[in-house]
Amino acid sequence: MSEDVRTIQAFLETVHPYDSLPQDELARVAGSFGRRQLGAGAEIYGHGAKLPGLFLIESGGVEILDSNGALVSLLGPRNSFGERGLMRDGRAATTARTTGAATLLVLPVAEFRRLVSSVESFAKFFSRGRGAEPRGSDLATRRVGELMARDPVACAPETPAAEAARMMREANVSSLGVTDPDGVLLGIVTTRDLAHRLLGEGRDPATPVAEIMTVDPASLSPEALGTDILHLMLERRIGHVPVTEAGRLRGMITQTDLTRHQAVSSAVLIRDIALAESASEMAETTARIPGLLRQLVGGHNAHEVTTRLITDIADGVTRRLLALAEKELGPPPVPYLWLACGSQGRQEQTGVSDQDNCLMLDDAVTASDMPYFEKLAKVVSDGLDTCGYVYCPGDMMATNPRWRQPVRVWRDYFRGWIQTPSPEAQMLASVMFDLRPIGGAAHLFGGLQQETLDAAAKNSIFVAHMISNSLKHTPPLGLIRGFATIRSGEHRNQIDMKHSGVVPVTDLARVYALQGRLPPVNTRARLVAAVEAGVVSASGGRDLIEAYDLIAETRLEHQAARVKAGEKPDNYLAPASLSDFERSHLRDAFVVVRTMQSALGHGKGALN
Repeated sequence: MSEDVRTIQAFLETVHPYDSLPQDELARVAGSFGRRQLGAGAEIYGHGAKLPGLFLIESGGVEILDSNGALVSLLGPRNSFGERGLMRDGRAATTARTTGAATLLVLPVAEFRRLVSSVESFAKFFSRGRGAEPRGSDLATRRVGELMARDPVACAPETPAAEAARMMREANVSSLGVTDPDGVLLGIVTTRDLAHRLLGEGRDPATPVAEIMTVDPASLSPEALGTDILHLMLERRIGHVPVTEAGRLRGMITQTDLTRHQAVSSAVLIRDIALAESASEMAETTARIPGLLRQLVGGHNAHEVTTRLITDIADGVTRRLLALAEKELGPPPVPYLWLACGSQGRQEQTGVSDQDNCLMLDDAVTASDMPYFEKLAKVVSDGLDTCGYVYCPGDMMATNPRWRQPVRVWRDYFRGWIQTPSPEAQMLASVMFDLRPIGGAAHLFGGLQQETLDAAAKNSIFVAHMISNSLKHTPPLGLIRGFATIRSGEHRNQIDMKHSGVVPVTDLARVYALQGRLPPVNTRARLVAAVEAGVVSASGGRDLIEAYDLIAETRLEHQAARVKAGEKPDNYLAPASLSDFERSHLRDAFVVVRTMQSALGHGKGALN
C-alpha cells in the first residue's frame, strides 16, 4: 500500500460511513479514491454536468449553489457532496466551487454505486428516502381496497325482500348493495333491515327492497385507510360499509371482515368520543393522544398516516360537539357546515395543536337566525379548548363573526382576496385554501373550492403575491455546515421544526396546488399531485417529497421522545440531540427545501 493510500485510509477512518467498513474493505475503497488539488474560486462542476464520482473534502472549503446561483451551503473538511445527482441520473443537481485552496477526494461512480448497493450503512447514509425500515402494516394503515370483499352481491331496488333474503343466504353474506342498471349505489339492505323493517313491521315478503333499505348510505373509496372503516362504524354505529368509486359499488366491508384484526387505539378513542355526553368526558379521551402518538411513531408508521389518525380524533371530537350543541340548542334554523383549516384542515395534526375553524351558513339565513349559530360556535369552540385544542391565537375561529357567514359572503371574501392581494389577504387566503368540511351540510362547500382555485390561478398578480408569501418561512440553515438555531430565550440553540421545518414545505405545496388547480389539501398529497400534474418535475418533486418525509418524521420522533420522557410534546428540537448521521440528513433535507424555494422564487416550479 502506497503512503498516499495509507493517508487517505487514515482520513476515511474519521468519516462516516467509511468508519463502519472492515479494514480490508476500507483499504480497497481508499485505493479507489483519486485526489484533486484546486485553487480558490475553481468550479468543481456546474449544474447539470455529468459527475465523475462522489466528492469528499480533505481540506479547504466548497460552496454549493442552486440552479439560480443562490448560495445554499458552505462545506468543510469531511463533508461529501454530489451524492444527490449520483443517486438520481448521474448529473449534478447543483453547482460546486472552491472558496479557497482545497484538496478533494473523488470516489469513482462505479465504486460509489457498488458501496451503496452492497453496504447497508452506505445505502442508509446516501439514500434520502424513508429507507427500508418497516412501516406499520396493521388495519389502520391498509387501504380499503385491500380489505373489501370483491364482486359484491347487489340487487335492483324493485327486488322483492324475500328474493333478497335468498340471495344473501346463497352468497353467505349479511347485506346487499342496491344499485341501478349502471351499478350506481342507491342504498343497502341488511339482515337487520329484513328483521326490523320487514318481519318486525309485518310487511309482505314481496315488498321491494327500496322500501326497507338504507338510502344513500355512508361509503368509502378503495383508497381510504382501514382506520376509516373503524371510525365510520364506531361513530355511526353501523356494521356494513359499501365501497364505491364514482358512485358505483365496488365492494362491501362488514364487521366480520375485520375480526382478524385488532382495533387500533385511534378507533378506540373515536368510539369513546362518539359515546361521550360532555366535553369533559371527551377531554379524558383526548388526554390519551400523546400515548397514541408515541405508539404510532414507535410502530414506524409513515408520518402522513400518524398525523391523519391523530386528526381523525379531532374530527370526531368536533362532530360530537356539534351533535351535543344541536341537542342543547335544538335543530338549526338553516343548513350549516363546520370546516377546519390549518393543520386539522390538512389532516396533519401532531401532539401539539390549536383550533382553526369557521362556519358556512346557507344563504337563506336571516339576522334572527344568527344568535343560534353564535351559540353553536361557542359551544363547539369552548368544547375543543376543553379537549386540548386551544383557542386560535389569531382568532381564526367560528366564534369570530367574520368567520361565521353565509356562503355568498364567503364567496365575496375569496373574490376580494384574489382581486386585491394585500398582506392580510395573502395570509387569509393561505389559511382558507386549507379548508376541509368536518360536519354539517357538505353541499354548502360544493364547488366553492374549485371555483376559488380556478379564479386564483388565473390572476397572475395574486399568484405572484402567494409565491412571495410562501417564501417568508425559510429552512433553518447556517452557512457553515450547520443549523441556524434560535439565539435566545427558552428555546435557545434549538430548531422550530414547525415554522422552520414543515411550514416551508406546506407553503410550497399550497402554491403548487394553486398553480395546478389541484384539489388535495394535505401537504404530501399536494406534492404527489403536483408531480403527477407536471407542476414540478419528477426529479424535483421526488427530492422535495423525500425531504418533507424526513423533516416531518424527525418532528414526530422528537415529540414521541418527549412523551416517552414524561414531557409534553413540542416542536423545538436541539440539533445536538441528533447523531452526526441524523444531522447530516436533516440538513440535506433543508437544503432541498431551500433550493425548491429558490426555484419557485425565480419562476420555476422544479429542480432541473
